[in-house]
Formats: sequence, C-alpha cells, structure tokens
Amino acid sequence: MAQQTPGTAATAEPSGLRGKTVLVTGAARRVGAVIARTLHAAGGNLVLHYRSSADDATALVTELNALRPRSATLVECDLLETARLPTLVEAAVKEFGSLDVLVNNASTFYPTPLGDITEMDWEDLIGTNLKAPLFLAQAAAARLHEAQGLIVNLADIHGVKPLRRYPVYSVAKAALIMLTRSLARELGPHVRVNAVAPGPVLWPDDGVDRALQEKITQRTALKRAGSAEDVARACLFFATEAPYVTGQVLAVDGGRSIGW
Repeated sequence: MAQQTPGTAATAEPSGLRGKTVLVTGAARRVGAVIARTLHAAGGNLVLHYRSSADDATALVTELNALRPRSATLVECDLLETARLPTLVEAAVKEFGSLDVLVNNASTFYPTPLGDITEMDWEDLIGTNLKAPLFLAQAAAARLHEAQGLIVNLADIHGVKPLRRYPVYSVAKAALIMLTRSLARELGPHVRVNAVAPGPVLWPDDGVDRALQEKITQRTALKRAGSAEDVARACLFFATEAPYVTGQVLAVDGGRSIGW
C-alpha cells in the first residue's frame, strides 16, 4: 500500500457511478445506446438525449428503468439549435439533482468529396461534431464544476489521419480533439475533459461491403474490428478509474492508427 506523503491529503480512490448523473447525447442507438447501458450498469442515472429516434429512445429508457426504477429519463433536442442546449442540463438537474458526466456522442457522418461540398454539409458536420459539443460543454460547465465532473467527447482516429472523401468530417473531428484539450485547460482543475477516438468498431448503417471491411480490419494491429462495447468501456474508464487524467485522447482502434 502506498504511503501518504507528509503534509498532503490522501487521494480518494476511484469509485463507480452510483448516485451520479450522466447525460449522453445521441443515446438512442448504436454506440450511444451502448455507452448509456454501460454507464447505467455502473450505477449512473442516465439522461438520454435524442433528436429523431424517438422509438429507439423510448425503448431504451424503458429498458433501463426496468432494471433500476426512475434511473433514466429522455430529452429531445436538435443540437444545432444552440439556444436549446441549456435545457438538456436543466433536465438533468431537475430529474436527478446534478450533472456529473457529459458524454458528447451525437455525430453526423457522410462523405463530402472535394468538388461536391455544400455549405449545408459544412454547417451540419461542423455543427454536430464540434459546435454542439462546445456549446453544450459551456452550458454544462457550472454544474460540472459543482460536481467535480467530467466531459467525454467522442472523437475519431480520422481526426488525426484524414479519411479519404470525408474532408469535412475529418476536419470536424480534428477540431473536436483540440477542443478537448482546450476545455481541459479552461475547466481545470474542477472538471476533467477527455476524448475517445474509435477506429473500426461499428460499420455505418448504409453498409460497407465485406471486401472493404476486411481491408480495413487487416490494417489494424489486432487484425479484427472492435465493438461499441470497447468504446463504452473507454468512457467508463474515464468516468470511474482515471481521476488524474485530463486533456487526453484514447484511441480505441485495435492499433489502426499506428499502422496506417
């Protein structure tokens, strides 16, 4: 057992999320839903944000409340409507009394090959992947300060190495990585801010042919795709096991970013 340095206070051991309030954006489906389930299983009370996937969101909140009554609630919002973002924070505080963890998961992802990029593409991709996380963090800052809380941003390995035919998305995720580091400085010492950067963990809804899937996974060090659960466990690590970690980006990519 480590000895306490004379004249210093003992550091509290990391604990679970029991009694903590977690807001997850884009929580109705895919990675967001898995993150929500994982943090709920760790004891957290969940505020599940959705925009248009009302049926999936309702099914998830019903599932979580069946496991632990009155432990999850829904909030609908278009994250591009910046003026509405404080209502997400207010919903968390009204329902559970605090906001301890903000997971900026909501994202849009689609190709924007050079020559075909529209201003609407720019506004949407930058808006969901960068603008919304910034303004939601700003809206949540005071409550997170009170709670000695945490922000986890869902970045992407293509925020470091650009994805061909996706320049606007890649730029947005690169900026989100810098936002993570900037917010860690702005909000410290009371609020930690980190990011998870997934690699090939979940294929897009519109599908990726098997040949391309195989090509991508063979470029990872582990020679396989990951899972949404891998991403969720990284979020859980930041929330429960990393009290001295801030301003960091954790790649969950099977080594894809080291092999390129």
